[in-house]
Amino acid sequence: MTAMPSGSIRPDDSLMCSIAVTGTGFAAGVGMEEGADVEWQVPEETAVAFEYNGRSHAVMMATPADLENFALGFSLAEEIVGTAADIEKIAVRETPLGFVLNLTVDPLRLLRGSLRSRSMEGRSGCGLCGVDSLVHAVREPRKIETSLEVEPAAVAAAFRALPDHQPMNRANRSVHAAAWCAPDGSIRLAREDVGRHNALDKLIGAIAASGADPAGGFVVMTSRCSFELVQKTAAVGIPLLATISAPTALALELARNANLTLGALSRRDTVILFR
Repeated sequence: MTAMPSGSIRPDDSLMCSIAVTGTGFAAGVGMEEGADVEWQVPEETAVAFEYNGRSHAVMMATPADLENFALGFSLAEEIVGTAADIEKIAVRETPLGFVLNLTVDPLRLLRGSLRSRSMEGRSGCGLCGVDSLVHAVREPRKIETSLEVEPAAVAAAFRALPDHQPMNRANRSVHAAAWCAPDGSIRLAREDVGRHNALDKLIGAIAASGADPAGGFVVMTSRCSFELVQKTAAVGIPLLATISAPTALALELARNANLTLGALSRRDTVILFR
């Protein structure tokens, strides 16, 4: 198995995607009078267009960071390609309207039916905006063939450590994080974005770029567990996904069909694993 990477904290990236704004604070606090001016960091959110061999596929609203990871992870998680090696080149181009991610892929390596065009933008909180039919909305996830022994205490340890791997959120308190962890709960890679599914895409891309085996670790996220997170996690073979809140009924059904274990924090700060 490829060694797990380390060094998930990238403080130089944090302020790049936050903008300082001023407002008026009306809730009295320590050292702040009612009506005092306050400064706040807000996250950037911009349009990111995906093109494959020059053909437009989707436009997502996302945090403009880790865009090559985003391109790679989205392609794998949406099952557009089967492996990172199928992508020959990723070009990131900034435009006045946002960013364009142009991926060059051998047409023979594209998975059949994977480039259904989306008819509208994908908002930062939506994982399937623009999908053109119900058949394409809830695809059956891949079955996970490997297992990973993870103790609930390791999942709890990962959640406790997660804030230390969220430099953007420390600045603006507004973005989601996804982290890939070793079986003992130590965090190896983490990515952030205004959209939970974008954060997971970026994390999947970072794992793939590192050359590590996704099945050798598990993921924790600062969001609820919706069905598209299950689809993306299963697509790359990660055997356990834990989120701050409990999964939806559909997410749990799909996870069980895929042999994916889901986890969540309970109100008493203990971990529940749904098998």
